Parts: sequence; C-alpha cells; structure tokens
Amino acid sequence: MTEISRMASKALLVAATLPSALAWGPLGHETVALVATEFVLPETRAFFQEVLGDNSSTDYLAAVASWADDWKKTDEGAFSYNYHFIDALDEPPTSCNVDLERDCGESGCVVSALANYTTHLVQSELNREEREIAAKLVIHFAGDIGQPLHCENLARGGNDIAVTFDGEATNLHSVWDYNIPEAITNGSTRADAHAWAADLITAIRAGPYRCKTRNWVAGLRVDDIEDVALRWARESNEDVCTVVMPEGAEVLEVGDLGGEYAEGAKGTVKLQIAKQGYRLAKLLDAIAQAQ
Repeated sequence: MTEISRMASKALLVAATLPSALAWGPLGHETVALVATEFVLPETRAFFQEVLGDNSSTDYLAAVASWADDWKKTDEGAFSYNYHFIDALDEPPTSCNVDLERDCGESGCVVSALANYTTHLVQSELNREEREIAAKLVIHFAGDIGQPLHCENLARGGNDIAVTFDGEATNLHSVWDYNIPEAITNGSTRADAHAWAADLITAIRAGPYRCKTRNWVAGLRVDDIEDVALRWARESNEDVCTVVMPEGAEVLEVGDLGGEYAEGAKGTVKLQIAKQGYRLAKLLDAIAQAQ
C-alpha cells in the first residue's frame, strides 16, 4: 500500500465541523497555475498533461488548481484538511516566525504535505489515480503556502478577526483570499485569472520581478523539498507582521479595509501570486526531470 493510500485510510476528520481553510480562492489559485504554465519546460507540460489527463495548452494546471479545496470536504479527502496551512504559534505583530517542529503538528501541515506529495510524484510508485491526486495537491499547496494567513495561527489564520470590506462584514482571512485579489482584477472568473496572469508574466519577464526569480527558486531540489517549503512558509509568515497586521489585529476591526489597507496590500498579493506561480513551474520541472 502506498503512503497516499495509508493516509487516506486514517480516521477521517469531519469536515463540516471544521473552520474554513481556503487560500486565495479560485481566482488566486488559477492565476498561480497560469503563471506556472507559462514558465514550465515543454517536457514538463507534456508530463503533467498526461498525469492530469488534459491536453489543453493553457488551462491544464488552472483547471485543477482549486480541486483540493473541494476534495477536503469529501469523505475521501477529509484527512487532507490540515495540509492546507501551518499554524505558526508566533506573536504578530511583535514576532513572526515558523518552526516546523512546533507548528506542523502530528496531523501534518502545508509544508510536510507539499514535501510528501512531491516526493511521491518523483518516486513514481503511485497508481494512475493516486498520481493524479498527488499532482493536484502539489499544484494547490504551492499556492496555499504563499498566502500569509495560511502560515499563521492567530485567530485561526484571521478567520476570527471580524472586519469590514467595502461596507460588507467579513473576516480578515477572506479579505486576503478573495477581496483583495478581486479588487486587483475587478472580477473573479477564469478570464480574469488569465488577464492577471498575463500582467504578472510580463512583470516576471521584463518588469520589476525580472531580477528576483533566481532568488525565488534558490536551492529548489526535490530531494530537499521540505526545507524549501519551510523557507517559502517563513517568507509568507513574515508578511503577517509587516503587511497583514503591522499594528495588530484590533486595529483592523475598526473602519473599512476596502480603502487604504487594500491598496497597501495589493503589492504583496501580486508578488506572492507571481512568486508562487514561478516557483510552482520550477518545482514541476524538477519533478518531471526526476522521472
């Protein structure tokens, strides 16, 4: 029995009783995937088109980018709930940090899950269905780990911080998942994701991100992927102190986050989506090359 099969046979969590743990929403996840699609090698594209059973030239990654959020709500996939985040037990805004031993927990987290499913894809020991699931999870978790509040424990990653955005009651986690990305694109459709990805691809190829990509993927190796994923989580977690709640959570519960706060956060959201899209591309390249 493979590790994925063993994990699936564990006692399942009751998903309906658990708090929301989305990240970026479909718009963000699809944009991460579309950026990755632009930067994978041709042989990587062919490999993952076969694994995913989708020969489309542009949407084969984006079409499954949010699949894991639906799967975790099923009996089959409920065991994967905790794999979408890591609960950093730090003290923002005074101190932000991620410690794998302290924060990951026995049931796993996004760092260990991204490493686990990457390793299994490289080992090629899965049957076709398990291989497809593993690929979908890697695609999704590479996006999750870039959402700052998915690398934070405080108030359940901001889910319990009640705020207002453009006059509507919501919570801080949802503001980062949905409101700010949709404020950037003025929409939430696949077409909006394509347009946003095009802008980010230009920024990576010839704009402000062009000189950053080497550092984004520094040290990326599939045989050391847990340490790589931990570095990514720590980067995201740093934004909790500097951008998400630099003056503490209580300040955000007063006023409306749809104005100055959102404008100040848009640059970080754009950077995180671009960064994780490029990183996903290079991770998929490494997986394909290791076959």
